[in-house]
Amino acid sequence: MRDSKIEGIPYLGQRTDEITIFAGPCSVESTEQFDEVAACIKGLGLKWIRGGAFKPRTNPHSFQGLGEEALKIMKAAGEKYGLLTLTEVMDSAHCQLVADYVDGLQVGARNFQNFSLLKKIGEVTADTHQMVLYKRGFAGSIAEWLAATDYITDKGNTNVVLCERGIRTFETATRFTLDIAAVPVIHKQSLYPVCIDVSHPAGQRDLVPALALAAVAAGADSLMIEVHPNPPEALSDGPQQLTPVQFEQLVAELRVVAEAMGKKIV
Repeated sequence: MRDSKIEGIPYLGQRTDEITIFAGPCSVESTEQFDEVAACIKGLGLKWIRGGAFKPRTNPHSFQGLGEEALKIMKAAGEKYGLLTLTEVMDSAHCQLVADYVDGLQVGARNFQNFSLLKKIGEVTADTHQMVLYKRGFAGSIAEWLAATDYITDKGNTNVVLCERGIRTFETATRFTLDIAAVPVIHKQSLYPVCIDVSHPAGQRDLVPALALAAVAAGADSLMIEVHPNPPEALSDGPQQLTPVQFEQLVAELRVVAEAMGKKIV
């Protein structure tokens, strides 16, 4: 890991020399859709694919996800392409179901302080130690975030990754305001790795590359990037999703920046 080049100031960048990318569509919509993205991810030599099976939508009439059918699609694609799978858990009643299908469980921003859900996820993953990617709430402080993480780890699973996904401010030019300072702050105050979700704060695909490059430079341990074969036809968050070709180009750029930082994309 790179040492600080500034005398007297410690380097608060990432924990290892490897940067993980969690990529995939906002929602799992079909076998064909998910397979196309999985093939792209596998072709780039990456390890993880993510997708939404249960979707927390602001409008109850919006697409809510395919549920267990989506979990089956994810599991099949993971086995077919040799990828690890990640999806969000929204309800305590679904924790065991989701854990039985995927390799990693995500806690979304809207469940940031759903303490019963956090405890249940901790219980379900206590023996398996499956990764739990815990997103910051869009109105939550870093102190609240770190404190609430104990609801998961106190149950026996310390395999937690904290995911910064933007906070709500007065600014409306972007969907959320990316708090890039969360990376060094979390590294200074804890031992947890930090993921940056660059799609949600951007809200627009043309802003995603710049945020992703900034996240690597800031020392993020991992990135979350949404990828869809046909974003204009996506059932959720189409404007912020990259096409597979755009994603391939971005990964190539990220590898260059990572190498300059003495790191590598895996």
